[in-house]
Amino acid sequence: MATRSNSEPRHRHQSKKAAASGWIGSTLEYYDFFIYATAASLIFPQIFFPQNDPKIAIVASLATYGVGYVARPIGALVLGHLGDTHGRKFVLILCMFMMGFSTMAVGLLPTYAQLGLWAPAGLVAMRLIQGFAVAGEIAGASSMVLEHAPFGRRGFFASFTLQGVQAGQILAAAVFLPLAHYLPKDAFNVWGWRIPFILSFFIIVAGYYIRRDVDETPAFVEEGEQGEIARSPIFQAFTDSWADMLRVACMSLTTVIPVVATIFGAAYAVQPAYGIGFHTDVYLWIPVLGNILAVILIPYVGNLSDKLGRKLPTIVGALCSGLLSFGYLYAISIRNAPLAIVMALLMWGVAYQGFNAVFPSFYPELFRTRNRVTGVAIGHNTGITIAALMPALFVAVAPPGGTANIPLTIGAITLTATIIAAVAALTARETYRVHLNDLGKRGGVPVNHREYHRIRAQTLADAKAAKAERSTVAPET
Repeated sequence: MATRSNSEPRHRHQSKKAAASGWIGSTLEYYDFFIYATAASLIFPQIFFPQNDPKIAIVASLATYGVGYVARPIGALVLGHLGDTHGRKFVLILCMFMMGFSTMAVGLLPTYAQLGLWAPAGLVAMRLIQGFAVAGEIAGASSMVLEHAPFGRRGFFASFTLQGVQAGQILAAAVFLPLAHYLPKDAFNVWGWRIPFILSFFIIVAGYYIRRDVDETPAFVEEGEQGEIARSPIFQAFTDSWADMLRVACMSLTTVIPVVATIFGAAYAVQPAYGIGFHTDVYLWIPVLGNILAVILIPYVGNLSDKLGRKLPTIVGALCSGLLSFGYLYAISIRNAPLAIVMALLMWGVAYQGFNAVFPSFYPELFRTRNRVTGVAIGHNTGITIAALMPALFVAVAPPGGTANIPLTIGAITLTATIIAAVAALTARETYRVHLNDLGKRGGVPVNHREYHRIRAQTLADAKAAKAERSTVAPET
């Protein structure tokens, strides 16, 4: 019978510091990524593409959004390899620099009227760099936080990585809201939209200072001391963990939900070609309110997954959010902005968090330390790329002015994707009671329920005692 290691990796664990770094770093980096998403739906069709056919401009702009995801599998291969051979900290700082500089460059690009076809070509090039860089962010950050977190609390601490992603989306929309509302439309289209992109300079500076102070994870350091760092983590991930990478790719199809909410939903509600007529700044409140609710719920759902396991919240979240997409799109179709906001809150702000809060712990727990970043990066970015390319599919099957029933057609595609994700989660092994050193190993045996909850309760008690002790120590003078 295979033996189980009862010990977690040695060396100093920085649970809170790593979680804070993952949160702040993800906030800053996904601010960059999502200001592009917002602009691709609301602004770019008018300024980066020919205006002789507005419908084609919408399709082309949404396609450039998808191009960033085309680069993600390539980035996953390269950055996953670096994360498993050079460390989680190294790859996270590299991602930050690449994302910041490419986003700032978008804000400096000439428009189609100034440069012709070279303008959308430059847009595509910067988006490719963005997609390449962001491919390593979630895999690297979630692995770093998970490997610093104490046993029995991995779901809670890892969830802060995704809370940061949602906070980045709030920040992206919050920057656009006052600009879109207070600036005249012509001024906004000429120079106002550029401000959020140029502000990425400060993200580069802040992100570097935040992430440089976090130690490399104990698990990775231990791998290095034992000479077990893989020379080819990509090869090992495909030979040892191909089935789990496939599961991760399928589960990641659930990310079609924010795509429907913020990309296709924005184009459907705002672009004149669809004839709905939501005002831009009104629609921008949908991602703001949805993400505020998500930020509140994510740590609670992450903590719940430490009690009930990773599979149940993932499955329920995927299926419920897929079903609610019908109601959200229907609300837009009848031009009911308050109902659209309510449905978005239920679909994206509540139901989707069953998946969103849990996958930062669930995905890394399916892999061994030596190929964890690679396995998560390849699987996650493959699935999310498919989901991100769906806006072009949506427009193709339900074009502006067409005869298709848009809520029914797009809702059916969305629900199908989330069903595939739920089935993939159902077939995965439960991981929350397996020690970090045993994750991803065929012989890894979970701790029994009673022992697991005893360890978890002791971890919580130790944390409270340490906090109380720090509060009673007089500050140095």
